[in-house]
Amino acid sequence: MTTSPARTAPAKRYDVRDFFRKPERSQYRISPDGKHLAFLAPHAGRQNVFVQPLAADGTLSGEPRALTSETARDVGGYFWKGSEHVLYVKDFGGDENFHVLSVPIAGGAAPRDLTPFEGVRAQLVDDLEDDDAHLLLSHNHRDSQVFDVFRVDVATGEAELVAANPGNITGWGTDHDGKLRLAITTDGVNNTLLYRDQETDEFKALLTTDFKESVSPLFFTFDNRRLYVSSNRGRDKAAIFEFDPQTAQEGALLFEHPDVDVSGLAYSHRRKVLTEIHYTTWKSEHKVLDPVLAAVYDDLAQQLPGYEIALQSATRDETRFIVATYNDRTQGARYLYDSESRKLTLLSVIQPHLAEDDMAVMKPIEFAARDGLTIRGYLTLPVGVPTENLPVIVNPHGGPWARDVWGFNPEIQFLANRGYAVLQINFRGSTGFGRAFWEASFKQWGKTMQHDITDGVHWLVKSGVADPKRVAIYGASYGGYATLAGIAFTPDLYAAAVDYVGVANLFTFMNTIPPYWKPFLDSMHEMVGHPEKDEALLREGSPVFFVDKITTPLFVAQGAQDPRVNKDESDQIVAALRGRGVEVEYMVKDNEGHGFHNEENQFEFYTAMEAFLAKHLDPQAG
Repeated sequence: MTTSPARTAPAKRYDVRDFFRKPERSQYRISPDGKHLAFLAPHAGRQNVFVQPLAADGTLSGEPRALTSETARDVGGYFWKGSEHVLYVKDFGGDENFHVLSVPIAGGAAPRDLTPFEGVRAQLVDDLEDDDAHLLLSHNHRDSQVFDVFRVDVATGEAELVAANPGNITGWGTDHDGKLRLAITTDGVNNTLLYRDQETDEFKALLTTDFKESVSPLFFTFDNRRLYVSSNRGRDKAAIFEFDPQTAQEGALLFEHPDVDVSGLAYSHRRKVLTEIHYTTWKSEHKVLDPVLAAVYDDLAQQLPGYEIALQSATRDETRFIVATYNDRTQGARYLYDSESRKLTLLSVIQPHLAEDDMAVMKPIEFAARDGLTIRGYLTLPVGVPTENLPVIVNPHGGPWARDVWGFNPEIQFLANRGYAVLQINFRGSTGFGRAFWEASFKQWGKTMQHDITDGVHWLVKSGVADPKRVAIYGASYGGYATLAGIAFTPDLYAAAVDYVGVANLFTFMNTIPPYWKPFLDSMHEMVGHPEKDEALLREGSPVFFVDKITTPLFVAQGAQDPRVNKDESDQIVAALRGRGVEVEYMVKDNEGHGFHNEENQFEFYTAMEAFLAKHLDPQAG
């Protein structure tokens, strides 16, 4: 873990835009043939895809050229398809109906929408690495709840149906030849893994588990006969196994960890060997299996000491890589690395305007909940001030079936730069800590899940770090729900609250989920509660029904196009509180969805949040 130098004075105060403005260049990807570099950079007022030639020796050659000209929203993600096309995804005002578009790097042609249907959400099934002309996509044009699979020509957009979804398939899988040989079905609670020996065969059921137990295919063995899976069948922590589809049983154990789930496995496409296993303890870690890759990491560690290292892109011959460095105080730099010459070329520093020494250290912490369960998380303390009696922002994560991780987080650093300690808690239900920890959250919204957050606040107060009169809570999505639950069920605990696209009413939330979530609705009922069978439980857990308890000043932010947490969730709580005379600030953006994506909206939100928190917590008072 990195540590910051001792400071006798607070860090430089940076402008809010310094934390949230888009990088000048980021998300580098090298073409499979190594002749071009792609990256995101500002163009036409948004982040767009650029390409730049690379010389034979790997040096940048010529001027970068914009490939895309999106003006409504930033390009959120892209990838090379062969060495002649770049594919990227876009949605519309935050509706999460992602389309996949293809653009030739030679220029002269507008991007082609490969899924040109209104209201349709597309997903990548297989990029077909050995076929530069096609890829496998699934989309829900025929039926909004399910996804059919198509082989799509990236130049013409011509699509051939490969598999029609009978109505219960929630996932598809291919072998190394790009043949569709796996599928996962659900009845809402039980999941069944389907398999076939070749694409022309009918699928047959291999095994069925309830949703709490999973045998998740990662990819086929290199002979396409067996699978590698991440499985928690008959165990608490998921581990990686070989799996024989003829017996439907886990075989050789490749890797397990005593404390966390393991599901990340990587391989060399060219050399057909397993390369590394990824897992997360308090930070992301990996176990290298391949001596060739081990030599690359060893060399990079010597050339780039003191930073975490990640390989983000590679040429098809696996000799040139895009390398990222980072830690908890910086997004670091990006490099082009030649493994044969060991030459490392700096491409850019992601946020050169933020001095690493001015950023705060993110420390892993743990404490015991009131029922004895060990809860883990992170504490970030402002730089250069005494670590006692501080104003605190409690920041519960979204999901809730997700987790906080160690690394650079612009929100956390922004708040620490303003003098706040920031407490992040992986409350029960957070993923990666095993089945028992996850299942402990079932039907516990507003109950033990919330208790873990409350207990974290009491732990921090008892430690002397937190000023009990200057604690605020801020979260997005489920974190927004936890914010509302915090001020409804523990009204004396928080001096201020910021709810960002959070759930207020569990009944209306369950009734307005996107159509493609409906196959999972029965399992959602088991995890959250059934609107009829568990009516009392959902009412007890819905902050909107307890507005008479809320006295804490509240700031609410919401995207009007949010498909996950409908705008009505925020409208309800704001109207109910304002009707009682409780102070509520409300920010709505009509061109946003589940969180603000556009830079100007982020600037406005964080500037308003800063003023709101300063008004109620007075970070300079200590």
